[in-house]
Amino acid sequence: MAIVMTGGGTGGHLAVIASVKEYLKDEELIYIGSINGQDRKWFEDDKDFSSKYFLQTGGVVNKRGFGKLSSLYAVAKATLKAVSIIRQNRVKAVFSVGGYSSAPASFAAILTNTPLIIHEQNAVSGSLNRLLKPRATAFISSYDDNSPVKSYPIKSIFFEKARLRKDIKTILFLGGSQGALAINNLALSIAKELDNRGISILHQAGEKHINSVKKAYEDMGIDAKVFGFSKNIAEYMSQADLAIARAGASTLWELSANGLPAIYIPYPYAASDHQYHNALFLKQNSMGWVMRESEMDKDKILKIISSDISLQSKRLLEQIDRDGSCKIAKFIKDIGGDI
Repeated sequence: MAIVMTGGGTGGHLAVIASVKEYLKDEELIYIGSINGQDRKWFEDDKDFSSKYFLQTGGVVNKRGFGKLSSLYAVAKATLKAVSIIRQNRVKAVFSVGGYSSAPASFAAILTNTPLIIHEQNAVSGSLNRLLKPRATAFISSYDDNSPVKSYPIKSIFFEKARLRKDIKTILFLGGSQGALAINNLALSIAKELDNRGISILHQAGEKHINSVKKAYEDMGIDAKVFGFSKNIAEYMSQADLAIARAGASTLWELSANGLPAIYIPYPYAASDHQYHNALFLKQNSMGWVMRESEMDKDKILKIISSDISLQSKRLLEQIDRDGSCKIAKFIKDIGGDI
């Protein structure tokens, strides 16, 4: 009997699967995702999965007219394929992290009466997770008081490389693998000041922006490390003393696990403003800073860079539970074992 892991499209969703599967290696694992998004980049060559299926699916919520009908048809067709996969492999549980990639396997779990366990990463649930929550066997969220597991799943490497930060010698700008123009522009606008202070720069500029950002640094005579998608993000975090980042859930919790304080610049167009609400929890507990993109202020940011960040780093190291992935994996096993 196997466990299906499904969902993705974005690195935030896929990082949850990557962290939880670390504790499910004694199980037969099957991955069901989409040919679109980042699913293949993350898991196509992953040997932890005995089988991988990348189905033709895409987002539905923001589509209209024929585009929406076409997307719904693709989801229905992929759901029938997922039903077949679940039945052929005698699947005992489906673990979904949401996103359009998860729709076929999640619907198939409901149609086959297979236990469906949903993990919601964000403070505000996505549309698909809201739809499926009443039919799910369990709904896990660090922001939900009724969640059977409150701890967030984070790969162990982020804890292994954790350390207390005091002085800022290196700053990591994190815009995600696709990049964030606002963060790129901010980084370049304060790069000279950082260089004058002897602060090194690590910069995830996004695949499309690497060359232009590299050239901008070169024109200023600054030796910055610029990259796009990376599987070594834990190493970059470990080198840094402060991050300036979007507030996607996985990035936020990975930074926190590493004890790396951050100034969060939430993506302003995130559904239900969920990135802002993700980061607000850390701000309210003196574990980080939040600044809306429209309110970005170079002087305020430079003031934070000049301040003592040891309190924020210490709080992160004390309050982030390192057993989230293990607890969720055990929960999945227990539900699957009830069949």
